[in-house]
Amino acid sequence: MAPVNELGSSTSPYLRQHAGNPVAWRQWSEQAFAEARERDVPVFLSIGYSACHWCHVMAHESFEDEETAAFLNEHFVSIKVDREERPDVDAIYMEATVAMTGHGGWPMSVFLTPTAEPFFCGTYFPSQPRVGMATFRQVLESLVEAWQTKREQIDGIGRSVVDQFGARDHAVQGAIDEVTLDRAVALLKVDFDPVDAGFGQAPKFPPSMVLDFLLRHHRRTGSAEALEMVRQTCERMARGGMYDQLAGGFARYSVDGQWVVPHFEKMLYDNALLLDVYTEWWAITGEPLAKRIATETADFLLAELRTPEGGFASALDADTEGEEGRYYVWAPDELRAVLGDEDAGWVIDLCDVTGTFEHGSSVLQLRRDPDDPDRWNRLKSVLRDARSSRTYPGRDDKVVAAWNGLAITALARAGVVLAQPEYVEAAVTAAGLVRDVHLDGSGRLHRTSRDGKVGTAHGVLEDYAAFAQACLTLLGVTGEPAWLQTAESLLDRVIEQFVADGIFYDTAADAEALVWRPQDPTDNASPSGVSLAAEALSTLASLTGSVRYEAAAEQALKASAALAGRAPRFAGRALAVAETVASGPLEIAIVGDSEELLRIALTDSVWGTAVVRGAPGLDVPLMAGRELLDGRPAAYVCQKFTCRLPIALPEDLRRELSPAR
Repeated sequence: MAPVNELGSSTSPYLRQHAGNPVAWRQWSEQAFAEARERDVPVFLSIGYSACHWCHVMAHESFEDEETAAFLNEHFVSIKVDREERPDVDAIYMEATVAMTGHGGWPMSVFLTPTAEPFFCGTYFPSQPRVGMATFRQVLESLVEAWQTKREQIDGIGRSVVDQFGARDHAVQGAIDEVTLDRAVALLKVDFDPVDAGFGQAPKFPPSMVLDFLLRHHRRTGSAEALEMVRQTCERMARGGMYDQLAGGFARYSVDGQWVVPHFEKMLYDNALLLDVYTEWWAITGEPLAKRIATETADFLLAELRTPEGGFASALDADTEGEEGRYYVWAPDELRAVLGDEDAGWVIDLCDVTGTFEHGSSVLQLRRDPDDPDRWNRLKSVLRDARSSRTYPGRDDKVVAAWNGLAITALARAGVVLAQPEYVEAAVTAAGLVRDVHLDGSGRLHRTSRDGKVGTAHGVLEDYAAFAQACLTLLGVTGEPAWLQTAESLLDRVIEQFVADGIFYDTAADAEALVWRPQDPTDNASPSGVSLAAEALSTLASLTGSVRYEAAAEQALKASAALAGRAPRFAGRALAVAETVASGPLEIAIVGDSEELLRIALTDSVWGTAVVRGAPGLDVPLMAGRELLDGRPAAYVCQKFTCRLPIALPEDLRRELSPAR
């Protein structure tokens, strides 16, 4: 019987993209490894994601090629994994890839023994010879020969890799104290690009969590340096080509160091995190650019990433019609055809259309505010309508619990702070989907769903923690105590299933056993699970007064202490949480129906402060005993449940929360 590609039954859009390949792809399963053991052949593990440009390239060059596929099918069991669906599998083999090659990336190409031990790793392999790169077929042939003639050596490599990573000491110690926070700012200043903003050199990724930390640090200490690094970076990102000047939303990163040419895929987690940063920047400074970008980014989430079920899709592809960025770029002749010569000339000058991309086309930038905003808004609308006739980028419409949690939190905050109730409504709807579809009867959270159907992958630490924080944020803005109950259930499971000997692991104790149990405190493109857990547990402790949750939050923060003091760019969320803790942490209870008091509580307190609103007697511990003030809504500012006098006037609450009070 000819080998069969089994990806057509997957709920992952990425895996389904490969369902028509002649490669006999298997999904990650014990059955696939059993087949490898029975046939005594190695496993080829290919890991990628739907919006990955080079994943598409390798698929077209190699996985769609009949001859290459036939060789794979004869000599390997081939497994395809969506890294967004199985971050645990991705984390393990990325760790091995970086250790073996010195770098990582996607597509990730890993060769395993039938017991899942990695013995050869790489990323993209071309189909044709290139300087310094073996072709994919050359790699396959060499590995088949080695498997047949050097089997003992291959098995030894696999065992040694597993032994090395499985035996690591994960002991944590120390804390992120105020000295560490100050040192982190000083280190970031050294790494800051004074010309083009951001940190480090090209390619530049949006440093959303670091910016969040710097804003919280400024709020607590008044540091002008911290705020200036945020201002310059936020402005350069928003005015460059990485930001979609026509419809809002940020691309994944800038290829260059000047924020001009993006890698065009748009990720939910990036836009959720950046929405939160621009909202926070506006809350602190009132900067009009911050409000515009926050509003446009939120509108982008609702317009382009919301699914019919009310959740948020994972990503938009970089490619359309086989070309990266085709949907987004413009040539001068295209602008003239759409706008006419006079208006096109104005836009070409305003948006720096000078051939910044391939084939003389450009991404649109907005390095300065237009001298005629009404004209720009009119022409922007015309261009957006014209662009809509192009082939729209592919959308990975699976709903990821963790990333939806980030979006829910950001939208809920933005909805209150920017006075846009539709953002809160969208956040509530998305949270309802995750709660009703992803949570099963045993309290286990599943990572993904698609078309309202839950996926098979179990949630990892980031899923539980990000969604728990989203529920606590919704408790604050809606006053619905059911969100507290959901968050408590999620975080109780975190403590019971994800913590062992004081270490927070990324997978649950009752999850599928892998060759080693992943545990990574690094805040990279998205926050680490342990940083998210520290935040959610700290918030829950503030709302309930629970010593258990407070102790767990402190333990979670310790996981990032060494990283925070040495490489703060990779501990941004942990540093941000530590800033909120160092600021009190405060708790704010709003008794009665006052949107204005709630808005001030969120806008004028350090980001991450625990806030709850509701009627007297609301079943939330922080609200116990809090009463109206002479029949009027009142705000109680507390620390460890010890509260100052109730406040009824908005200006008095603003003064109470001011660092200069």
